Amino acid sequence: MQRRNTLKLFAAGLILAASGLMPAQAQQGVTPINPPQPTLPSGQIEVVEFFSYGCPHCAHFDPILTKWRSEQQKDVVFKRVPVSFGRSEWAAYGRLYLTLNALGVSDKLDAAVFDAIHKDHVKLEKEDVRNDWLAKKGVDVKKFNDTWRSFAVDTQAKRAEQVGAAYKVMGVPYLAIAGKFGIEGGDPNGLKTADEVIAKIRSGK
Repeated sequence: MQRRNTLKLFAAGLILAASGLMPAQAQQGVTPINPPQPTLPSGQIEVVEFFSYGCPHCAHFDPILTKWRSEQQKDVVFKRVPVSFGRSEWAAYGRLYLTLNALGVSDKLDAAVFDAIHKDHVKLEKEDVRNDWLAKKGVDVKKFNDTWRSFAVDTQAKRAEQVGAAYKVMGVPYLAIAGKFGIEGGDPNGLKTADEVIAKIRSGK
């Protein structure tokens, strides 16, 4: 098993080196996404965060990531993809994010959702509880539920699961950069590594 893991790390280092990233960065948590996934046209650098409102690590990471996002140049395009790993509660949380995002209030309410789930232990996966909570946050509950049940959100929820599988996401939070490089974890050191990867891509290396 140890020999197999060593060979995997060696192969990952070769792929990263061929892509312009040094093996030293692989030791900091950068792994190649294999096969590479479709991404944005040249001149734009896509960063995808795979996450779940139900993940405590994602909750801790969220304010750090929010600050990092605000510091990025205009060529960095940030997206979020909720994953469930087959958990019914996380599937509901993913649909919650997609619905809030469709209503244009996800950025405004993200922190509140994380706090409700992880600090106040509010069962937002339950419709009646969720409706009460949303009403207190000033959200039009009828509009929310109509959007929740819409074909568009249903399609996005299925697509999110497909994207997570295509990227072979095994844990969250997880950042995917330019469809080629993955960073696991959720700490400032990971974001420093993300900055290095983005700088390499931007410089054409």
